[in-house]
Amino acid sequence: MLHTVSEWLWWERMWLPEKVSWSDLEDSEGRVYAKACHLYAALPCALCLLLVRYLFERYLATPLADLWGVRDRVRLTAETNPVLEKHFCSQARVLSQADLRSICKKTSWPERKVQVWFKRRRNQERPGLRKRFCEASWRCVFYLFAFVAGVLALYDKPWLYNLKEVWAGFPKQSMLPSQYYYYLLEMGFYLSLLLSLTFDVKRKDFKEQVTHHIATLTLLSFSWISNYIRIGTLVMACHDSADILLEGAKVFNYAKWQRTANTMFVVFTALFTLTRLVIFPFWLIHCTWVYPLEEFAPFFGYYFFNVMLLVLQILHLYWAVLIARMLLKLIFNKLEGDDRSDEEEDDSDSPKERNNKLSHINGSGARGRGANGH
Repeated sequence: MLHTVSEWLWWERMWLPEKVSWSDLEDSEGRVYAKACHLYAALPCALCLLLVRYLFERYLATPLADLWGVRDRVRLTAETNPVLEKHFCSQARVLSQADLRSICKKTSWPERKVQVWFKRRRNQERPGLRKRFCEASWRCVFYLFAFVAGVLALYDKPWLYNLKEVWAGFPKQSMLPSQYYYYLLEMGFYLSLLLSLTFDVKRKDFKEQVTHHIATLTLLSFSWISNYIRIGTLVMACHDSADILLEGAKVFNYAKWQRTANTMFVVFTALFTLTRLVIFPFWLIHCTWVYPLEEFAPFFGYYFFNVMLLVLQILHLYWAVLIARMLLKLIFNKLEGDDRSDEEEDDSDSPKERNNKLSHINGSGARGRGANGH
């Protein structure tokens, strides 16, 4: 049974063009080809990146947050109430009007008090500003490192300047060491993002992010096994270039360097539009959709790879809408934070509590500015 499943899974017509077999991609005459077994290295790479991330956030990002005065907001703790806690954990975190009236009857609390309790309880579940700062710092540094690695792996390759060279001699294209390590780095990173989902900052586009990570890993795995490595490296470099600026803008936004953050966001918007809405669909997808037909007849892998690229492009369009909304808010001076973030709610029950929180925040900010000169 396992043998039958294996034969079906590695059916050559699924992965390779006609008249090409796995035996044609065996190492010989100085040529080294990508193999499925190479992908196993992505897991230890992902675990190593999680360790590097932990060390980076603890020993580099956290001291930087202290230096720049990045502090968590003061949160008021929700008082102990078993009835509300049970409803919050097992039913809903946001109350409907019917649920609100029902809970008020069970607890004899006024509606305002119940609403404030749920706001405080939701705030307790949200990650603090320092956590967001550390996470954005890590991603910014990684994307910068990955983009530099991609440039080094591609700058002297003919297919960077002539996309038809992507398919020259396909699929009998020898794997280069730079391509192997670049793929391993990217696959390890996206796998580490999936492994860290439970403790990473969850944003409003959480489901779209998970879809993106899974689609990316599927694309990278399939392109590796089918020897679509050349186009794979181009796609990765295209994505990393804009992500550096996005995460950098977040870092400076959390640090209250608003002018720097806004400038980086505007540049990011322009680069995102160029790479994800112009180069990716009209150059790279065109390269995978049109040029291969000049070399071989379409097969399952051809359709599968292009469909997955289209899934990524749909996500790009979704994020382009969010970015456009944020840019409009920035233009009209109404941008506060990240539209994708689940921002904290005002959980103060009285003007006195609001004034106390404001005084505490202002005092912390003054101490931070005095210590750091900002």
